[in-house]
Amino acid sequence: MIIANIADYRTAARRRLPRFLFEYIDGGSYAEVTLRRNVDDLSRVALRQRVMRDMSALDLSTELFGQNWALPVALAPIGLAGLNARRGECQAVRAAEAMGIPFTLSTVGACPIEEISAAACKPFWFQLYMVRDRDFVRDLLAKAVQAQCNALVFTVDMPVPGSRYRDYHTGLAGAGGMKGALWRGAQAITKPHWAWDVGIMGRPHTLGNVAPVLKGKTGTEDFFKWMRDNFDPSISWRDLDFIRSEWKGPLIIKGILDPADAREAAALGSDGIIVSNHGGRQLDGVPSTACALPAIADAVGDRLTILADGGVRSGLDVLRMLALGAKGVLLGRAWVWALAAGGEAGVTRMLRLIEAEMRVAMTLTGTCSISEISRDCLVQG
Repeated sequence: MIIANIADYRTAARRRLPRFLFEYIDGGSYAEVTLRRNVDDLSRVALRQRVMRDMSALDLSTELFGQNWALPVALAPIGLAGLNARRGECQAVRAAEAMGIPFTLSTVGACPIEEISAAACKPFWFQLYMVRDRDFVRDLLAKAVQAQCNALVFTVDMPVPGSRYRDYHTGLAGAGGMKGALWRGAQAITKPHWAWDVGIMGRPHTLGNVAPVLKGKTGTEDFFKWMRDNFDPSISWRDLDFIRSEWKGPLIIKGILDPADAREAAALGSDGIIVSNHGGRQLDGVPSTACALPAIADAVGDRLTILADGGVRSGLDVLRMLALGAKGVLLGRAWVWALAAGGEAGVTRMLRLIEAEMRVAMTLTGTCSISEISRDCLVQG
């Protein structure tokens, strides 16, 4: 099929992936109200067109956390993303490097941090969940240091996993043991390209960084049971002391939606925050990122670096997020759909599409550089 936009990558991913995996990536929590808001509210942000301003020398580069990047875009951490193509996170980190942007490996990625480090030529970002087993967390942070990761993304909006109805409907959650395995296997058989590429040639299947604590168990039901049993609802701001004792590099707090929490993160010395509702996958009914971002930027934008994610489906959306107050934007579902559709080349092409769309958007809003993008680019009122 012809790929012209992010929606086309979603369609291609749906054709290629078994249903349980596509719905896991695509879905949100409960009735998916926030999932829809993320896309709809961002698309309604009106851009202010400016003309006759000599836009012949655009500069899309930016600086984040002491590093220079070709675009104000990063690949967000996605759980089990590597199951969407053969050793998928390794392919994605290479695509990100080729485009000069950060890649973020999830704690619960399909490939372990050591494998990503071996596949990468440059440092990458690592995302951390706080779990009950602090020795496991300490070990992960040590591995991130050894891998020379240049930023830690500490996700704080998942003290317990959200309730995602689609995963029950496909057998990814709820249906354990042989019944669940047979259900998912039947779906995989209908997608022979994926079954061969990932199921056969993509071995070993060890569930990445979680493999040591699963002790040889490799079923998805084992993985989700570990998440339910080990994610820590006692997490609090006091845990930043523990994180800082083990991690000395840039610390980015992911999952901020309220200005009060943003001020708390700034007061406790975080280097950045990610304004995010977890892609609509945690607490349904909360505001979209586009609605939450401006107030947070007003509260702490002069004290730390603000990033954002949620609902970004084009280069226009990247510019909108920047105009609302972000300094950088994380792509989530977009890169996983592209990975499923075309592997490393698919992710690279998707990022080039984002870049091309940003160039058009910047040209027609009269912004020659990323630093010039502000609320002046928006139609006010």
